[in-house]
Amino acid sequence: MPDASTYALFVAAALALLLVPGPAVIYVVARSMEGGRLTGLVSVLGVELGTLLHVVFAAAGLSAIVVSSAAAFSIVKLLGAAYLVWLGLKQILGRDGGGEEVPLSGGGENRLRVFSQSVLVQVLNPKVALFFLAFLPQFVDPSRGAAWTQVVVLGATLAALGLFTDGLYALLGGTAGKWIRKQRAGAGLRRAGRYVTGGVYIALGAGAAVSGKD
Repeated sequence: MPDASTYALFVAAALALLLVPGPAVIYVVARSMEGGRLTGLVSVLGVELGTLLHVVFAAAGLSAIVVSSAAAFSIVKLLGAAYLVWLGLKQILGRDGGGEEVPLSGGGENRLRVFSQSVLVQVLNPKVALFFLAFLPQFVDPSRGAAWTQVVVLGATLAALGLFTDGLYALLGGTAGKWIRKQRAGAGLRRAGRYVTGGVYIALGAGAAVSGKD
């Protein structure tokens, strides 16, 4: 376990990074604006579970293998990019919804779909693995115990902080989406909103596909 001063410094640095909108935040906001606050919060839970899985990968050394292997990094990157593009195309080609928050018809079934998609989006992002290997080790002190236990503690803290910050973005995005839906009427405007959301997913996928390790 890191000492108190190191841990406090990590929390401050992590919050500063999390509050700056990145791909995960953009994804959560897009989900929230299209599906409402509940959908956004479910997506946040999925993203943070994906973060926790990356913590496990980092502690087990799997992240190091992905980052050190150009082929493995490219495969994971392209899989993640393709998945985001697929989500975007599915959104664009889908049917128009109603004017209120998109109901999670089927209740748990649709929430589970949003949750599982969000987990995959985060897991299939090798940049997160790179982040863990570049950021977390700066706060690991070998004299304080096993490195992997400190990585787990710091990674779990990062996921908890992300749950808070991304949750705020989800609530803001859901509120904004609800306001926008109240201002528009007709299938044409609903279709335009769906295209925007799908376009965001495709743009995220394209950005992930052309990005490197730097």
